[in-house]
Amino acid sequence: MKVLVLGGTGMVGSHFMKRYLDDGDEVFGVARNSASSRMSAVQTENIIRSDIQDRDALMKIMKRIKPDIIIHMAAQAFNGDSWNLEYLTHQINYMGTLNVLFCAREVVPEAKILLACSSAEYGNITEADCPLVEERLLKPHTPYGVSKAGTENLGRQYALNYGMKVFLPRMFIHVGTGHPPATAIQNFARQLALIKAGKLENEIHVGNLETYRDYIDVRDGVQAMRILLEKGNPGEPYNICNAEAVQIKEILNILIEIAGIDVNVVSDKGLFRVADEPLLLGDNSKIRALGYERKYSIRKTLEDVFHDWENRI
Repeated sequence: MKVLVLGGTGMVGSHFMKRYLDDGDEVFGVARNSASSRMSAVQTENIIRSDIQDRDALMKIMKRIKPDIIIHMAAQAFNGDSWNLEYLTHQINYMGTLNVLFCAREVVPEAKILLACSSAEYGNITEADCPLVEERLLKPHTPYGVSKAGTENLGRQYALNYGMKVFLPRMFIHVGTGHPPATAIQNFARQLALIKAGKLENEIHVGNLETYRDYIDVRDGVQAMRILLEKGNPGEPYNICNAEAVQIKEILNILIEIAGIDVNVVSDKGLFRVADEPLLLGDNSKIRALGYERKYSIRKTLEDVFHDWENRI
């Protein structure tokens, strides 16, 4: 098969590329020039420098490759950053997705398309709302969440109106190697690796440690989404999660234990979000019914992330 991965040098996109390459498929990735620092994430010459916001360029790429599968992971992917990058978040996530779907409809209407949707679409939830099921009314309350709700609805519209095979994974927090320090786990691991190497003072700066999140190893997430492409229903959302919530304070403690060092934990108000749900826990019954089984424990994931940062600093 020919596989086109948009956002091919990102954490999730690069894992998709590696999996399809291992299967012997012909794999192409699209990455912005600004993603050059992560170009080594995938060892292939089939990385195309472009931007999904340029519809003409994207159309040329589609016509040249004519992919059988399109994995769309290109986005402004950080919920917290969306408050300061509001217009850019909507422009990339919503209009960029519209460009992807439009070009696919024009060139490869029979292709399977996977859109990166998000648990942020659920919005401001309470413990009584959890575990979150796909049928729940979406009430996003961050720019990122709103942009992803729009992304998902675009995908559903193209599936319904044009009969296209658009698959809608609602991705909960994916954790893995090769990710920038823009999320709490990556930021913690990076700081600890620097402290252990003697390159940073013996204190780690943290934000809100009271929240609980449903984390999934990126390797498990990619496997779940590949199963979705094979067995799922187009135009229908599926939670990609483990149905287990872990407090971020526990995550920090595990990382400190893995690092094997004593550190001072400093609460930094600058790292607190404008909106931060106390609990985000998904129901993964639908994806499990298709055959998904968890392989990686949270400790194994954190060990790999920490050792990755030791090699990167």
